[in-house]
Amino acid sequence: MTAVLHAFRRGAWRTSADRAPLPGAPDRELSLVPEIVADADRRRWQSTLPGLPPLTGRRELLLTALELFDRGTLTVGGIGEQSADAFRAALWESAGLPSPLVDRWCGMLRSGLLAQGEAPAPDERLALVALPGNTFTCLESVCEQAERSAGVWVRPSRREPLSAARFVAALLAAGWPPARVGFYPGARPSLRGLVRLTDRQIVYGGAGLAAAVRDSPGLTLHGPGRGCALVPADMPTGEAVSWLLPLVAADAGRFCSNVRTVICAEPDRTEPLARALAAALDALAPDGEWPLTAFREPGAAERAARAVRDRLRPGDRVLTGRPPGPPFTDDQRATPQLVLLAGHLADASSLPHPLIGYEVPYPFAAVLSASREAERAITAESLFVYRPAK
Repeated sequence: MTAVLHAFRRGAWRTSADRAPLPGAPDRELSLVPEIVADADRRRWQSTLPGLPPLTGRRELLLTALELFDRGTLTVGGIGEQSADAFRAALWESAGLPSPLVDRWCGMLRSGLLAQGEAPAPDERLALVALPGNTFTCLESVCEQAERSAGVWVRPSRREPLSAARFVAALLAAGWPPARVGFYPGARPSLRGLVRLTDRQIVYGGAGLAAAVRDSPGLTLHGPGRGCALVPADMPTGEAVSWLLPLVAADAGRFCSNVRTVICAEPDRTEPLARALAAALDALAPDGEWPLTAFREPGAAERAARAVRDRLRPGDRVLTGRPPGPPFTDDQRATPQLVLLAGHLADASSLPHPLIGYEVPYPFAAVLSASREAERAITAESLFVYRPAK
């Protein structure tokens, strides 16, 4: 029998005739909320808002919710009672996220909320948070908007909606008013409608998504980070590898802050450094200090292998020895890749190389030597630039 993960709207978990399969789980589907239904819900919200009592103690409720999210047994619409262990098993089955990584990300959510300063006074806006599928740590934006907004609608990624659904369930179990929260899965074209229907939007996604929704005046878009690291000429190779390895591989390479481009100041040292870093990436154990995720979405392993290969230029070399390759399976670990780019980048006129700043949902880096001019051009496009501590 097929289990259907429900949407949460108008204060209750509700199923839908519009559904999509969940990756890695042939007997599970996700309820989708059509735009016409969301439009009616927005009108209802407008009539409901004036009668809602003030919500105080929001920070305490959120901390309770995060504790329940991590360790509690919660009622998730369409799934039923879900323990912490069952949640982790479901994430491994459907999204390929290992339990140690789930534990780490739950801790990051809690520590991030504890580190925040005093929240601004709540306003009367309805907020939308559209989440990515690569990591559920972006639920921090749901916490932020829940503290400052009259209501918050959460739009999960169809690749990984389970964590967002569980967090909504945790909010409800902690005592969050049902009228002030929503869980609105939808097809990709429906995002534009949700942006139109809400007052403030936090949206995670790439350049294509940005072009689709950038005309909203209340939008904050979290796009690619294009993280890069600058290796000085006098840094020993072993020391550089020890510094670079966690920047590339931590959190399974799924954060926008992960390093994707390594720039060497000295051309003669670029290849030895690249080979040493590739060997260190090849040596990572799937369940080691930096655990690796697995592919679950049909065809994802093959697309991951092709994504880098199709962007190689003449002379570029893949130095890691275990890139994703045939036979492609949906239980394959997302193994790291490292590419040494050909030649020395002398100026900015040859930019951009399609692998500079390129982001995939696993550890990946392109290593190159570059002049100061080219380095400045690359770092100007990077939100995260790493230099070794002096």
